[in-house]
Amino acid sequence: MSDLKKMYRAMSEDPFPAEMSITLGDSTVRFAKRTWTIDGREKGLRYGENPDQPAALYEPVEGSFEVGGVALRGSGKGLVSALTEEHMLQAGKHPGKINLTDVDHGLNILQYLSAKPAVVILKHNNPSGAAWSDDGIAEAFQKAFLADRIAAFGGTIVLNRALDKATAERINQAYFEVVAAPSFQADALDLLKSKKNLRILEIPGINDLETLASEPFLEFKSLVDGGQVLQFSFRNRIRAVEDFLPAQASDKEGNEYTSRAPTSQEAEDLLFAWAVEAGVTSNSVIFARDGATVAIGTGEQDRVGCVQITVSKAYTKYADLLCFQETGRSLYELMHQAVTDEEAAAAYRDIEARAEAARGGLEGSVLVSDGFFPFRDGVDLALEQGVTAIAQPGGSIRDAEVIQAVNQATPQVAMVFTGQRSFKH
Repeated sequence: MSDLKKMYRAMSEDPFPAEMSITLGDSTVRFAKRTWTIDGREKGLRYGENPDQPAALYEPVEGSFEVGGVALRGSGKGLVSALTEEHMLQAGKHPGKINLTDVDHGLNILQYLSAKPAVVILKHNNPSGAAWSDDGIAEAFQKAFLADRIAAFGGTIVLNRALDKATAERINQAYFEVVAAPSFQADALDLLKSKKNLRILEIPGINDLETLASEPFLEFKSLVDGGQVLQFSFRNRIRAVEDFLPAQASDKEGNEYTSRAPTSQEAEDLLFAWAVEAGVTSNSVIFARDGATVAIGTGEQDRVGCVQITVSKAYTKYADLLCFQETGRSLYELMHQAVTDEEAAAAYRDIEARAEAARGGLEGSVLVSDGFFPFRDGVDLALEQGVTAIAQPGGSIRDAEVIQAVNQATPQVAMVFTGQRSFKH
């Protein structure tokens, strides 16, 4: 077993060239491989998605693409790919591909959340929790962490404001692998450095995310036959609550249906959740309340199944949080103890009952869906949990039925359309 553990400490030999160029039509962009001098050695990416996959990070250093009259992000606007030794305030076990793509996926979300201090915690390129807050970055972190305390373990934290001492103190109470921010206050940095394996990344370009959000970039998808699919990056059209569209549709008989408009608080939570949705693998839905995610469903094959699984996750996370706050143990530890300990079994049953009564904390939340609802079943499931507002792309042949579902709820539930899908594969 000890030999197996060594593979996670090893570095994969990097066979990739120092430079590469990509020519697209009349435009050429030159890229330079990013390496760092750490502990007296030149090192590139630790490894790729797995320890036996060599990988390299390249930064665009010259040129840019223009496609169809649209100027795409190019050199001089570096974020993750522009990291130097100066920005690696602590290298820890210096990063591999997953560490940096987690940071990048966090930035993909934060580019739409510049209006307030915001935090995203990620695992496996999906957010486990996200939040923003008028009360500062420490409060945003705490809300994002408590949204899913279990999945946050060993995660990546990305912040859009300077990291202060109060936030560092909260971060140090749990285990994380990476923390990235536009800057770090000196006393906060001293605290974080007490975790020797923590990778601490300063990314000044985070301060420019709001500007960059209006500039798409070019995405490449490699196929197993060596082919390539190119596309423009997703561009979020919902940048303010006024950008939502009224949910209106007619049925086959020509009857018109219109849903209730969201309140200002519901609209702000929908705006926040739709921004987070840009970084979630589809099919997905997100429940959110008071500027924080409550439950995130990712990568499911059917819409109603995604809602069902996300509801189940919410109940488990809610029960675990109760358990941890009251006993200092995880729900799974209590569950295991309950097999042979009647007192633990009684405590477990009580926590489960309270989580059920609270409907996993979903009551009063809003829901966003990255794709339209092909049937009303997914909406009906959400309504059973007490959601008060829903945002979804619209465009289904059953939109009228879906609107009827929210109109028939007591009290009536709000719905808006985004007018765009937010799939991310």
